[in-house]
Amino acid sequence: MKEGLVIKSTGSWYTVKTDDGEIHDCRIKGRFRMEGIRTTNPISVGDIVEFNQDKDSNVIVKINDRKNYIIRKSTNLSKSSQIIAANIDHAFLIVTVNYPLTTSTFIDRFLAAAEAYNIPVNIVFNKVDRYKEKDLVQLQELKDVYQNIGYRCFEVSAITGLNIDVLKAEMKGKINLLSGHSGVGKSTLINYIQPGLELKTGEISESHSSGRHTTTFSEMFELDFSGYIIDTPGIRGFGTFDMKKEEMFHFFPEIFRTSNKCQFHNCTHMHEPKCAVKEAVETGDIAVSRYDSYWGMMSEDEDLKYR
Repeated sequence: MKEGLVIKSTGSWYTVKTDDGEIHDCRIKGRFRMEGIRTTNPISVGDIVEFNQDKDSNVIVKINDRKNYIIRKSTNLSKSSQIIAANIDHAFLIVTVNYPLTTSTFIDRFLAAAEAYNIPVNIVFNKVDRYKEKDLVQLQELKDVYQNIGYRCFEVSAITGLNIDVLKAEMKGKINLLSGHSGVGKSTLINYIQPGLELKTGEISESHSSGRHTTTFSEMFELDFSGYIIDTPGIRGFGTFDMKKEEMFHFFPEIFRTSNKCQFHNCTHMHEPKCAVKEAVETGDIAVSRYDSYWGMMSEDEDLKYR
C-alpha cells in the first residue's frame, strides 16, 4: 500500500505523486462511484489517497479525509456537482472587468462557495494593462466593494508582469487554486508564475466576448519557489450544493456581521420587518450587488433582483 497526492485527474485516470517523488497512474474501484458520493467525481486534485501497486495497474482503495474542497455545477444538465479541488490553502479568483466581463454575481457565488468550505480567497483582477478609463472606474468600484468586506484584491497583468511577484509571495509554500471564467487568463498567468510549464492558452471569442476552454480537467503543478498551483477548467457557474437556505447568510461576511442586529433571530433578510441587513443595503453599508447575489442564491433565480 502506498500513499500519495493526486496531482491530475482526467475523470477515469488519476496521477498520484508519492512523498518520495514517484509518479503513478491510478484507477479507482468502481464502488467509489456509488457509495454515498453525490458528486460526479469521487476523487479530485489535491486529495491524499492510498493505492495498491501491482504489475498491471495501480488501484486507489482509500481517500483520506479532506480539510476542505470546492465544487461547481456539473457540466451536464443534471443537478449533480463536481469537485474541482481539495485540501486548498488559498484560492485566487481570477477576474476581468473586460476581455471578457466577469459578473459580480459569479464573483459572489464563488466567494460564498469558498466561505462554505472554509477556503480563504484573494481576488485577482487580471488584464489591467488593457483597461480603458471606464474599465478602470469599474475596477475601483469592485475593489471598494470587496476590500470593504475584507477580501484582498490584487491588480495584475500576465502580459507585463505587474504584481506577479506579489502573487508569488502569497503562494509560496501553499496549495493554491486558480479559478475563474474561461478567457480571464489563468493559463497565461500560471505560465508567467512558473516558467517552463507552457500551458495552452486560448483567444477570446470576438462574437461572444468569452474565452474558449483550454483546460478540460484540473491539474496541480509544483512551484519551483515551493508550493503548488492548481489550474482548473473555466467555470461558468456555482450552485448552492450542500448550502442550507437558513445558513446562506453565513457565507456573506458583511451580511453575517450585520444580522445580529435584526429583530428576529431567524430573519432571512428578505421579507421581515426591522431587518438590519435590508437597512444596511438602503444606507449603502452593504452593496446592492452583494444583496442581489444573496437574494438570487436564496431564491435560486439569477434573474430575481432586489432592485
